[in-house]
Amino acid sequence: MSALALLSAVLVGCGGGTADTAAPVRPAASASEAAPSASASAGAAPGPATVRKAPPTLAPGPGGLTPVFERAPKGGEKVVALTFDADMTADQGARAAGGERFDNPQLIQTLRRLKVDSTVFMTGRWAEEYPDQARSIGNDPRFEIANHSYSHHAFASPCYGLPAVERTAMAADVQRAFDAFRDAGARNVVPYFRFPGGCYDDAALRALAPAKVTAVQWDVVSGDAFAKDGHAVARQVLDGVKPGSLVVMHCTRSAAPVTEQAVRTIVPELRARGYRFVKVSELMALKSTA
Repeated sequence: MSALALLSAVLVGCGGGTADTAAPVRPAASASEAAPSASASAGAAPGPATVRKAPPTLAPGPGGLTPVFERAPKGGEKVVALTFDADMTADQGARAAGGERFDNPQLIQTLRRLKVDSTVFMTGRWAEEYPDQARSIGNDPRFEIANHSYSHHAFASPCYGLPAVERTAMAADVQRAFDAFRDAGARNVVPYFRFPGGCYDDAALRALAPAKVTAVQWDVVSGDAFAKDGHAVARQVLDGVKPGSLVVMHCTRSAAPVTEQAVRTIVPELRARGYRFVKVSELMALKSTA
């Protein structure tokens, strides 16, 4: 992927705080914990617990490095994962208070209406700013929430002008995001992590190894960041998708204002081509069985 193509996927200007010390990262416990049966009626004797199947992860790389997933094996069935980065950081709180919208509820509503399973890579700060939305997304079987860091600082430098997280603080930054999802009440949280800006190196993969997360990249850049032509975004996605593709888009209205419009074109066209929409966890399951 060219630097220019990757740059189009990055929402530059995101920043935020980091912790000073690293801590083992674990997703919110509800990602795989047993939950009461939703069908149990009030006052009835509790029925058997519904055990959620743990989402798949990839085995560590050489030397125990955090594994990286980009797409399902080529030549497989016609499935595609649409993923949406929900970016916001602490230093954007004043802008949110002033009326700038870092969420995109219309996009989520459209994904529900079109019955599109998808994965939202959320920063912890976004979950703190929009806890009701984070909880709604994270409790809807249509979606899963993955980790996009707390601060949206870079995990490798240089990275399109993003400030860098200290290596000793990387794991704590990721854990802080998982904690924010839990505090918001989100339950469908998966142990996947997307590097801000897509920037990483072996040192970052080593720093995240105790987290036992799988890093998730992409093979199709939508170009929706700062775009003003939804049809152009849709065309770029439609031209790039192959069986097993993983598409990066954004769920940040102020910085990606035409994403919802593009999705309304992308979804019916890909379905007409025979594609089925899946979450990253399902796409990764295909990788693990290949």
